[in-house]
Amino acid sequence: MAAKMINKTLFLTYFCLFIYILLSSGVILYNKWVLSPKYFNFPHPITLTMIHMGFSGAVAFLLIRILKVVSPVNMTFEIYATCVVPISAFFASSLWFGNTAYLHISVAFIQMLKALMPVATFVVAIVCGTEKARCDVFLNMVLVSIGVVVSSYGEIHFNVVGTLYQVTGIFAEALRLVLTQVLLQKKGLSLNPITSLYYIAPCSFVFLFVPWYLLEKPAMEVSQIQFNFWIFFSNALCALALNFSIFLVIGRTGAVTIRVAGVLKDWILIALSTVIFPESTMTGLNITGYAIALCGVVMYNYIKVKDVRTSQQPTEIIPDRITKDWRFEKRPSDIYEPLNAANNEGSIGGNGFTSDIERR
Repeated sequence: MAAKMINKTLFLTYFCLFIYILLSSGVILYNKWVLSPKYFNFPHPITLTMIHMGFSGAVAFLLIRILKVVSPVNMTFEIYATCVVPISAFFASSLWFGNTAYLHISVAFIQMLKALMPVATFVVAIVCGTEKARCDVFLNMVLVSIGVVVSSYGEIHFNVVGTLYQVTGIFAEALRLVLTQVLLQKKGLSLNPITSLYYIAPCSFVFLFVPWYLLEKPAMEVSQIQFNFWIFFSNALCALALNFSIFLVIGRTGAVTIRVAGVLKDWILIALSTVIFPESTMTGLNITGYAIALCGVVMYNYIKVKDVRTSQQPTEIIPDRITKDWRFEKRPSDIYEPLNAANNEGSIGGNGFTSDIERR
């Protein structure tokens, strides 16, 4: 009986991991297909991101206010104005820049550039005073940076504009992570995936409206827009499902398992993108550079896992299986971030290495 229960638990755990990897990879490939002029030909990344934000906000409102699945947090106007608004601004920026990169560079190269996420988070955290400079972490960051430079040098279709968009999106996401710690965590405010969407998605939608009105609206002609309701609905639904899959994965596994799954997902995504999108050609330097960067990322993950485990009090040791209480060490790189699973992973969740928990 006990063996059957263990087998069932393991099956559910691996099933959740499979769903997470499937959704995370699928949403990125789906976004690329929708945005690319060579395929669905909807080259309006801000519009696509606004669709995601509007859909996610509407679903969150339905779950909280109508179905009452979860209760809203005690959100005052002061907290919303001083915490949620700036976090939403950087979140919207990271999605805007990250999704725009799809128009200029390949999915495989984007995944390689995402290895810079821990570097960006580390630098921003030091500048903001939330982390102390450490020699071991710094050496890992140097290794990651070298790997990304080598990979970029080997990129056949290297595009400066696309690379700048992606790197800018990465640093905007790093700022959001640090702001989440500095602002929300110090206020004692804890948001689950649904409440995060409820408060942040509408605000991000408003911020995205400004660049959309100035940059994309003048170039959009209704007669030339290829709008397919089911395409955009399924795309937004997959992005939302990715958010909740992260919720399930964190609830059933530990931080180490999620990190391993994130690394596996990246390799699968790079391989799939080269098959689905012919322009995602890989070179020997690409693979070598990414392997170097990945070594730095793996060592960084090990250091962060070790820090989380050793920094807990004896009575508050976090088991390998993390429960839904979401009690993590409050560092910018260790915060659960449902809204980003995805820089580039569907606009709400997901991104590459947007947080240690996900890595993505």
